[in-house]
Amino acid sequence: MHKMPANCIMTVNGPISNSDLGFCHSHEHLFLAEGQSAKLNPALKLDNFDKTVAELRLFKKSGGASIIDAQPVGCGRIAQYLVQASVNTGINIIASTGFHKLIFYPADHWIHSMNESELARLFISEFEDGMYIDGDSNLPTRRIAAKPGVIKTASDIDGINGKYHRLFEAAAEACKETGAPILSHTEMGKAALEQIQLFTDYGISVDSLIICHLDRKIDDINYHLQVAETGVYMEFDTIGRLKYHSDEAEAKFIVKMVERGYEDRILIGLDTTRERMKSYGGSLGLDYISSSFIPLLKKFGLSDEIIKKFTVYNPARAFISNKNKI
Repeated sequence: MHKMPANCIMTVNGPISNSDLGFCHSHEHLFLAEGQSAKLNPALKLDNFDKTVAELRLFKKSGGASIIDAQPVGCGRIAQYLVQASVNTGINIIASTGFHKLIFYPADHWIHSMNESELARLFISEFEDGMYIDGDSNLPTRRIAAKPGVIKTASDIDGINGKYHRLFEAAAEACKETGAPILSHTEMGKAALEQIQLFTDYGISVDSLIICHLDRKIDDINYHLQVAETGVYMEFDTIGRLKYHSDEAEAKFIVKMVERGYEDRILIGLDTTRERMKSYGGSLGLDYISSSFIPLLKKFGLSDEIIKKFTVYNPARAFISNKNKI
């Protein structure tokens, strides 16, 4: 694998210095092809190029510079759209390889039958040879030159046992080979500690681990502190999602984590769907963190400098390939 310059982050249009990442949302879904995910939830279809580009321009107007797209290979990712959207808007987009929850794949999908080594090789090949632009049904065969920057993983409500263990082992192998950071979905925040244990048992540094959706439930601060004490990056994105809790409760939770000393490990995003993108007729919009949530964090006492850690400084460290850090 060709080694990137030190302290670089791989975007869909090539490596950038991490100092150029700027204001970053650490977990979004910009495009999602019609398929199994949309069958389960129509909001999980984001396949209109012009509408997503309009949303990215809204993000840029609000000060946004970079976005981590969390849709992996073979699961509705539209890699060629990510590349062109980045070109059209100037937003740095960091794409994902890896896997999502198994519910998002048809029963005959290749993800169910490949062994650990085969899966790891497929993920690694995207870093070496470029991202596939097919593979949502049959094995992928067609690529573009653009490369991913992160490895997506995901567990369901039952954690990483059973069918998921093989997938996590493959992702761990790909991480060791490439040095790419792992962006890992937790279901309602569950199984975070189990995920971290598996990855660290494989020799993966906590500096390479970003654990997502930890703030879906925020009623047990002790659990969150256990996760924080491991040293991983914690990605919070239950913002503007009132079915879980209010933004005020979210802000107060983040303040508590800062008061406990974990401000250098917090990342934030919106985990967007069709229902949360203005350009698709939804609520919020990709400017919501800048326009609504950051003012709320300030109201609850967080300084501009601390908030900048969540949106600029921490992502700039979290998304560097571990093989290219100095």
